[in-house]
Amino acid sequence: MHLMTVCLGNICRSPAAEAVLVHRLREAGLDDVTVSSAGTSDYHLGEAPHVMSSTEGEARGYAFTSVGAQFAVEDFDTADLILVMDAANDRDVRALARGADDERKVVRLGAFARDVAGRGVRDVPDPYGLPESAFVSMYDQIEDAVDGLVRSLQDGTLQQVLDTRRAGSVRSGHRPA
Repeated sequence: MHLMTVCLGNICRSPAAEAVLVHRLREAGLDDVTVSSAGTSDYHLGEAPHVMSSTEGEARGYAFTSVGAQFAVEDFDTADLILVMDAANDRDVRALARGADDERKVVRLGAFARDVAGRGVRDVPDPYGLPESAFVSMYDQIEDAVDGLVRSLQDGTLQQVLDTRRAGSVRSGHRPA
């Protein structure tokens, strides 16, 4: 299985989510899952993650190997699940979808958060240009959602979680998350 994390510029949230996922998947012994990241824009192509994103992540024990890349329609062919950080990323990625099969691969990372049942799917806010505390909060939120995702992979409930999130979005009048 291949997971792809996507944010706007691919230097803050999506490389952070990628690093957390790689670490947590390795800890869980899920060696058959690979992870990559991309951004919906071309603002930071070839750049390393934002210094505040990598500094906070490294302090938490994560390693960073990716550089800024832009999401392309071909990524639908290689990714089994595309984890977007917010509603705008969701719209941008879905705009590139070639059909229902591509769209079914897109879900907001927040769909796996512990509090999703009571609060709904929350966006992971973009910390770019904000103080260090925004990056700390970003990691707290990403770690929580990643833990939920890893649990669903371990216990075989990934599809059930996705179906539940999509059904809830349709009932509430929102586009599937």
